[in-house]
Amino acid sequence: MQGTYDRLRVHVFASWRDVVRAANTRIARKHRRGSAMREARKRFYREMLGCHQRHQELVRTFRL
Repeated sequence: MQGTYDRLRVHVFASWRDVVRAANTRIARKHRRGSAMREARKRFYREMLGCHQRHQELVRTFRL
């Protein structure tokens, strides 16, 4: 999932909403609203937010 996060082109200081909006563009249109894929979407968004949080912690740690 790290590769997918990198392709979102989201700045490390972006808000969590910006990350979710960018991640939404990576999901196929037919899977964006269906209830059958709801848990998969949630899992995908959580993984993207987890990557974003790790990047933010890295920047805070090393003050990049």
